[in-house]
Amino acid sequence: MEGPMTQPMTQPLTQAFADAVLEAEQLIRNAPHVETEQDLREGFDYLAGMVRQALSAAWAFDRDFPYFVRSATPYTKVGLDNPDTLYFSANIHDDAEYVVTGRRGTTADLSFQILAGNYTPAEVPGSLNAFDDRAIEINADGSFELHFGPPRHDPPPNYFGLGAGASMLLAREVFSDWTSTPSTLRIQRVDKIGTAPPAPPSGLLQKRMNAAAKSVTGQIKTFLQFPEWFYLKLPVNTMWEPRLTPGGLATQYSSAGHYELAEDEAMIITVPVSEAPYQGFQLGNMWYLSMDFINHQTSLTADQARHDPDGKIRMVLSEQNPGLTNWLERTGHRRGYLQFRWQRTSREFTVADGPTVEVVPFADLPTVLPYYDQARISPEEWRQRIAARQAAVADRMLG
Repeated sequence: MEGPMTQPMTQPLTQAFADAVLEAEQLIRNAPHVETEQDLREGFDYLAGMVRQALSAAWAFDRDFPYFVRSATPYTKVGLDNPDTLYFSANIHDDAEYVVTGRRGTTADLSFQILAGNYTPAEVPGSLNAFDDRAIEINADGSFELHFGPPRHDPPPNYFGLGAGASMLLAREVFSDWTSTPSTLRIQRVDKIGTAPPAPPSGLLQKRMNAAAKSVTGQIKTFLQFPEWFYLKLPVNTMWEPRLTPGGLATQYSSAGHYELAEDEAMIITVPVSEAPYQGFQLGNMWYLSMDFINHQTSLTADQARHDPDGKIRMVLSEQNPGLTNWLERTGHRRGYLQFRWQRTSREFTVADGPTVEVVPFADLPTVLPYYDQARISPEEWRQRIAARQAAVADRMLG
């Protein structure tokens, strides 16, 4: 039962948040890449997702009684979210011990990362540790228990030191086959299990609302700047060779770039089939967000893509429909981002593992694309591919 109100809430609780939303709307309207009504509409949808995510994160900030929050869903996109990944995050203290229990699913990769700091327009948070489930002991039934806490001289199995400044624990689960069974995850602070948090102090609601306000504008400013750091300085219609992801997972390589195509042009993206458990490609719009990957084929994993007899995957990016299995739909985006990821790798990746790109006239595809006839797909078969994507995402959203 709540106690008596000690101080009347006379100030508008939501004023800072309302002001932040208005400021964020102006950031969207004035973004340098906005050219079309579609750009602006997607920007406002991005803002709506940021509002939802900021409020959710602010109310899940308790480091003593944490729980994993889903982030970067199809409706709260941020930071070139990977269509193949479920993202989870929990806020933590660097001097407390936390236990993560779960059961491993059948997905391609499950990984953890300890971060210090936050994403800001000036920097990205530092990665204190990153590892996948090859570094942990998992029971025969798939269950596991991990402990995160202050560094120990001789840690037991499944114990990971947090390090000074640790502020967040991230978990990523990656699907190559979208029908795979996801894992389960739970986080608790060890010395708080079975207890209840104290009554919220006066001013906590305002503090949370202010944090949400800061998050809305901060995230948008950050990820308007982010592509300038890593993408837009590259020549257009090129991709860099595979490299370890900056500030990311220890065993993730990536290759990225940006495209600009006319209506009558197509880009052929060719990459060797990798032995890595996860190899995925996606498109991103100029807001640095995934495109609609539910109702359109704007991403492909190695499991989803057609493989040519020579061990290559060839994808065709275009606005017009070429009638090909590995068509990547531009969905009206003249410009955008290109991103490959390889995860759970066990060796160094080189330029030979990476993609090549070629821009050709759309009309020339039948003559310049190897194995063109074998790659053809009927309208009904295409509809079945889209239906499978829709069903898989709907099932995943229930997890």
